[in-house]
Amino acid sequence: MAVKQTGQFSFAEALMPVGAGRNDQLERLHGLVRWYRFEKVLSGLRDDGPGRAAWPVLVMFKALLLQALYGLSERELEAALDDRLSFRRFVGLSIEDAIPDHTTLNRFRNGLIGAGLLEKLFSELDRQLDQAGMILRRGTMLDATLIEAASVPPSDGRDGREPRPGRDPDAAFAKRSGKPGSTYGYKAHVGVDEGSGLIRSLITTPANVNDTVPADALILGDEKVVWADSAYHTHARQRRLKEAKIKPRLMRRPNKHHPDLPPRLKRYNDLIARRRAAVETTFATLKNRMNLRVIRYVGLTKARAQVLMAAIAFNLRRWTALTAT
Repeated sequence: MAVKQTGQFSFAEALMPVGAGRNDQLERLHGLVRWYRFEKVLSGLRDDGPGRAAWPVLVMFKALLLQALYGLSERELEAALDDRLSFRRFVGLSIEDAIPDHTTLNRFRNGLIGAGLLEKLFSELDRQLDQAGMILRRGTMLDATLIEAASVPPSDGRDGREPRPGRDPDAAFAKRSGKPGSTYGYKAHVGVDEGSGLIRSLITTPANVNDTVPADALILGDEKVVWADSAYHTHARQRRLKEAKIKPRLMRRPNKHHPDLPPRLKRYNDLIARRRAAVETTFATLKNRMNLRVIRYVGLTKARAQVLMAAIAFNLRRWTALTAT
């Protein structure tokens, strides 16, 4: 199988000023990661067709990382690769190399999804972070966030318009916590490593799935404590954590027998809220800095892939921040 030759240093680049097109974050990231391990996971996955050489898998994977880091569509990514020297250098393309177009990038993404490789890539990064001493295992902070679907939501006709089904059969409505209205889309459930802020576990569901449903799958068993708000508290979960020698720091909530929490439990909740507040910075980074505000694709499988790719990019970004001097 023919593979495109890329990244050859060009005469034009030799004439450029030192530091032209430099991106310090991408430069640090390039040096931190053992990219050959990702290439090994990706081996056998090629994007080619009749009479066409394949793009190197590492070039394509790095391009999708840039897409997730900067919150770009495939068309925007194509334009950025064409225009930005720092992007070309990061993925391994010289200034004179051709670039993959948006359809090729989308096809490669679908290939990753079809081969089930994104989960393996996430696990490979987790191993590298662990070997680098980045994962602390002091505790796991559980939380979830809603992400709106780009697809048109269903309508029951109450707004005066013709009733219509939704264009995404897997997306669902959920009320916004503490805010008016609802969100049509998906929910990202995460387990974040206390101290490092790295995402260690991730599950994506339709938006109407209660936070507590996937919670046990986010707990890895090697943490010392689990921090979570009252949505995650059940007596069964608290008992299981204690049996596993993991401290359950789950906020309590009122019930019909005790509609008002006693002062002791209110103080307990306040202490937990302070410790788990750091998880909010994870969502702030994903949504505000990486632009993970909308699920661009239709269906739960592709929604999971988009969120998982964003988590990989987030952890890479976080790694560069933790090692910055």
